[in-house]
Amino acid sequence: MRQTINGADFRRMILSAAASIETHKQAINELNVFPVPDGDTGTNMSMTIGSAASDLKKTEDPTLEKAAAVTASATLRGARGNSGVILSLLFRGISKKLKGAQECDGVLWAEAMQKGVDAAYKAVMKPAEGTILTVARLAAAKAAQAAQESNYLEYVHEAALAEAKTALANTVNQNPVLKKAGVIDAGGKGWVLALEAMLSALRGEDITAPEETTEVKDQASFSEFATEDITFTYCTEFIVSRENKKDPEALRAFLSGLGDSLVLVDDDEIIKVHVHTNNPGTALQEALTYGSFVTVKIENMRLQHTEKVMTEQELAPKIAEPEKSFGVVSVCAGNGLADVFTNLGVDGIISGGQTMNPSTQDILLAVNRVPAETVFVLPNNKNIIMAAQQVDPLTPKHVVVIPSKTVPQGVTAMLNFAPDLSEGENVQAMNDSLSTVDTMQITYAARDSDFDGYKIHEGDYLAMYGDSLFGTSRDIQVLLQSLAEKVRDGGKEYITIYYGEDIPEKQAQKAAELFSGTCAGADVNLLKGGQPVYYYLISAE
Repeated sequence: MRQTINGADFRRMILSAAASIETHKQAINELNVFPVPDGDTGTNMSMTIGSAASDLKKTEDPTLEKAAAVTASATLRGARGNSGVILSLLFRGISKKLKGAQECDGVLWAEAMQKGVDAAYKAVMKPAEGTILTVARLAAAKAAQAAQESNYLEYVHEAALAEAKTALANTVNQNPVLKKAGVIDAGGKGWVLALEAMLSALRGEDITAPEETTEVKDQASFSEFATEDITFTYCTEFIVSRENKKDPEALRAFLSGLGDSLVLVDDDEIIKVHVHTNNPGTALQEALTYGSFVTVKIENMRLQHTEKVMTEQELAPKIAEPEKSFGVVSVCAGNGLADVFTNLGVDGIISGGQTMNPSTQDILLAVNRVPAETVFVLPNNKNIIMAAQQVDPLTPKHVVVIPSKTVPQGVTAMLNFAPDLSEGENVQAMNDSLSTVDTMQITYAARDSDFDGYKIHEGDYLAMYGDSLFGTSRDIQVLLQSLAEKVRDGGKEYITIYYGEDIPEKQAQKAAELFSGTCAGADVNLLKGGQPVYYYLISAE
């Protein structure tokens, strides 16, 4: 049984935890109670701890303090969603307790786990029982008790894991929503998987994600290699008609001697070629012996590379010098919604929302680009608020998060923003405005569910009014009509309908006509939001 761990051990524990959560992320996602297609707890936790795994893989022979610090920093910046932020805070607390330590025994590990719990609870405004917080708290308390019995770290961690499993099983009884659905807490499940994988690593049974592949970047960095490393200058592509019986394989052999990256395909009518070469004229001249050109494209890859590098350098993350007192960044998905916020004066748009929560780092980069001393952030999603709240200590700019939970709330907050007012006046005006707008959303059921009295089947249309499920139907028009009647009965005067990327304009116009006909006298506006997942976002004031 292991008495202590060092930096290398901690590194392996985190890598195992990351692999386990990645492997089981879909199972965690499916524990999300509400059947809308935003069950992303597992994805958020995986991406959060995956940031730490990525950085730790680049850190050779770290000390314990270094390994813990890398984990804390990477998970904080990579934190996505409430579950990801809480996970990062647990590791931040652990890191603080391990600062200066060369090794960690059972007593110190128990103290570190408690420090993590303290950090997480401090950040959550209204901690609820039956969540990852409960599981982590009870596990840490058990660890403290076990440390009094034995100072072996493995013994302490094993006791904490056993208690975490018990606490997780009980979450179904602590949270009314979970009890109705008969499921355990998704975030708590993620933390148990992490603790379990860490124990496996302690025992020399490291967890690895299935079919591990080399990390693929979202976008290549062209500055990682030099222009002079490009052997062949011209990317040459063409299609030539087959006007004789010459064998295309002879052309393949000829072009192979001129360059690399050769791709040649042919049929009875054409020959299509892609090749990198320093002699495109020679290649084209030979191709003409097979027939006439249908298309030709030649690009200078050295010039393209130079331009790419210059663009990357220009777009490198910078902290913009203040040119004004206040600026605003907003989270949204869809070009139409982005245009709405931009037209209202938002300085920066962060692409994201349901199913694609931006990380703390994503929000930080957007904030740093705003040339203002104070930057207001509109998360426009309840699962992004916590990630946004972690940004302020990471930047010299002052960051104020307006807790908008929906896009319509964000729009209303922006309408109440005035650059000539003080920070306090803007905060009050924007916060006060959030309760003045009702938000309706129509999406689809990602899975079968029995929720809050509704028997829901995969593929059903779901309507939400605020945070509550309003109705379900196989006919979207039925839901639109019911929502319109609800708005009418509420006496709302201003209605804005944002239609999503999957709704044709003519269909959206019919929805607007339905609201206009039902809500007599109300001002109804129709805008193309272009948002994914949600067919309609509707605001009523």
